[in-house]
Amino acid sequence: MSRDIFFVSNSIDELGGVTSWSHQMARLFTERGHRVHVIGIAGPDVPQDLGGDLPYPTTTLYDAPPPKLGPLRGLRGRLDVVERRHRSAREAGMLEQAEKLSALFRAAGPGAVVIVTQVWAMEWVALADTAGAAVIGMSHESYEYTLQSSRFRRVLRFYRDVDRMLVLTREDADLWIRRGLDNTGFMPNPLPFMPGEPSPRTEKAVISMGRLTDQKGIDMLLDAWAEAAPLHPDWTLRIYGSGEDEEMLRKQCTSLGLDDSVEWMGRTNDVPGALRRGSLFVQSSRGEGFPLALMEAMATAVPCAAFDCAPGVREIIRDGEDGLLTPPGNTTELARRLDELISDRELRDRMGEAARTNVRRYAPEEIVRRWEELFAFLER
Repeated sequence: MSRDIFFVSNSIDELGGVTSWSHQMARLFTERGHRVHVIGIAGPDVPQDLGGDLPYPTTTLYDAPPPKLGPLRGLRGRLDVVERRHRSAREAGMLEQAEKLSALFRAAGPGAVVIVTQVWAMEWVALADTAGAAVIGMSHESYEYTLQSSRFRRVLRFYRDVDRMLVLTREDADLWIRRGLDNTGFMPNPLPFMPGEPSPRTEKAVISMGRLTDQKGIDMLLDAWAEAAPLHPDWTLRIYGSGEDEEMLRKQCTSLGLDDSVEWMGRTNDVPGALRRGSLFVQSSRGEGFPLALMEAMATAVPCAAFDCAPGVREIIRDGEDGLLTPPGNTTELARRLDELISDRELRDRMGEAARTNVRRYAPEEIVRRWEELFAFLER
């Protein structure tokens, strides 16, 4: 059955895995004959390159980001006339933009589905008319990482009454169900690509790929590399990505004496090519959902060493078989795992080939089939 499918996110082109996932799924559904529309609430500070013309329409609601609101602290805050006017203006603006969503949803055919990828975007969808459409609210991060943020209470508030809340693993779904969201299910991410040419794992390079922000833990990676690099002076750590912490991280790199063994590569539009030029991949995140970067590395036959920071990480990597996991934040242990893989070419090759085989269980056609079964179920 061909359906109208709406993806609603914070932005249609902000940097990060949610954007990559949204447009991958939008393409897959379009190829299956569905009518797809990708919607963003506001534009990002730094846009992501979406790769030219898209085979589906996109819409951004706000021309400029909506004003941010701080908490109303105490009686004085609640009585502040200027702040109250500021909040009233923002609420009126939200209603105006939500009406744009309503118009799009009302024009959809039977069986329409609204997939809200982030809870901030859900605040606008909650104000819109979604009658006749199934609404799916998603969280692309682990339960524990959400629990530590302001998003936790908003997920409890805004996802409680959607037709289905979706997280990325069964383990995380069980945790949300225990918090009273018994409409929660799980759906893993699809494999972003399966390159025809895997990495030969001959270049003496460790690859890191991700935004240069606190979440990705590049500061901890540099600490780990400071322990591993002296053992392997002919190896290089290549860090792909950009972000708000870049200047701070470069200073840390210099202070650790790593400038000769660390290459700052910036953003890349050729992820498979970058991965093929590496022999192992490292992920040092403080929090993750179901990280696409790990799947991309494994598809390229590059073994991974990663902090076991989320259920999605330990579901993707089978520790000791196709990669190595370490306790979150333990930089000494991460350094030991890097040393283990760098020192043993046979181990790298065995794990790299196992990774390329095992990651095929997330083939896009299988994930799309599961989504379409969910659509049919919600329509009953």
